[in-house]
Amino acid sequence: MLLVAVNAFVGAMVGLERSTLPLIGEADFGLTSSAAVLSFIVAFGLAKSFTNLVAGVGAERAGRRRLLILGWSLALPVPLLIAVAPSWSWIVAANALLGINQGLAWSMTVVMKIDLVGPKRRGLALGLNEAAGYGGVAVAAALSGWLASQLAPRDVLVAGAAGIAVTALVVSLAFVRDTAAHVRLEQRDHDTDETAPTLRHVFPEASYRRPPLRACSQAGLVNNLNDALAWGLVPLFLAAHGASAAQVGLVAGLYPGVWGIGQIFAGGWSDRIGRKPLIVAGMLLQAAALTMLAVSDGAVGLAALAAVLLGAGTALVYPTLIAAISDAVSPIARAPTVGVYRFWRDMGYVVGGLLAGVAADAIGYSGAIAIVAALTAGSGLWVALELHAPARRPAPAEA
Repeated sequence: MLLVAVNAFVGAMVGLERSTLPLIGEADFGLTSSAAVLSFIVAFGLAKSFTNLVAGVGAERAGRRRLLILGWSLALPVPLLIAVAPSWSWIVAANALLGINQGLAWSMTVVMKIDLVGPKRRGLALGLNEAAGYGGVAVAAALSGWLASQLAPRDVLVAGAAGIAVTALVVSLAFVRDTAAHVRLEQRDHDTDETAPTLRHVFPEASYRRPPLRACSQAGLVNNLNDALAWGLVPLFLAAHGASAAQVGLVAGLYPGVWGIGQIFAGGWSDRIGRKPLIVAGMLLQAAALTMLAVSDGAVGLAALAAVLLGAGTALVYPTLIAAISDAVSPIARAPTVGVYRFWRDMGYVVGGLLAGVAADAIGYSGAIAIVAALTAGSGLWVALELHAPARRPAPAEA
């Protein structure tokens, strides 16, 4: 539960930006191009993706706790850079640091929870982890959107980020302990001669060689592609149709709020009925929600309903994908494989930021959203074809 609380702080760091930063780009820095505004998401996604790779391999060598603390240490300069930024490039640099923070801190809370619970409750643990993280995103997004309608958006973002980063660093230093001993215990019941795989080995395995891992990796990428759109483009889409900062904050908060709460149930549900049905259904539900948003003409009521459906679809997918990855590999290969999956998943921010920004400039907001809806539906069908239940390993003895 301590790790659940820490991950809520991780999510809140990103949530502060959900309803404020795209608006700051237009109001404080005079940006008129959607591609220029969304450049901060591209920087965030690149930094987080490559950090996930390093974190996955480094977890077995440097230790989970050390990487968690390093992640929070690197979050401390983020609010300072945003506060003094004379140009948008400083905001982009701050988001690169934020991406490193997220890649280290979120990856370590995920892996440490999986270490602690063992295979029987893996989906539930991941559901709790992701629920806390995206619950933090939702609360911070809604609260910062409301405060931004009363105060200067940049001041809200800076004060909130500073408080969260300092608190989470102190909690991690004082209370979090490493989980390496739990990994050794679980690995003892598998193959005692196996060693942690190198990145050179695990990257192609998780990226394209093994169909179940490949299906999960592409689905993760597409899932965060549409999350990038929700983060960076939807606030601009709504504002262009006359929505207030508070209304933007409401929609920005509903989506991760439903996503967060739904994962508590989805993770445990996938332990009982399997991973594939929830992933396929979730991707198709996301596609339907994005289609509704594309035809809404920015009406806040329809946008709010689409946000709820998008959150429900993502809740079915998000913890289930990581559980499916973990099912398919041995305990000692878990952290590196999850790191590669998270690399591809968070590359979705890069692809989504570029695609949504360029498409919005070329064919408008609705057209950009419709393109992402089609890609999401295709991704769900890919999972339906390639993801199969792995051969079950013998369950380890209860500790």
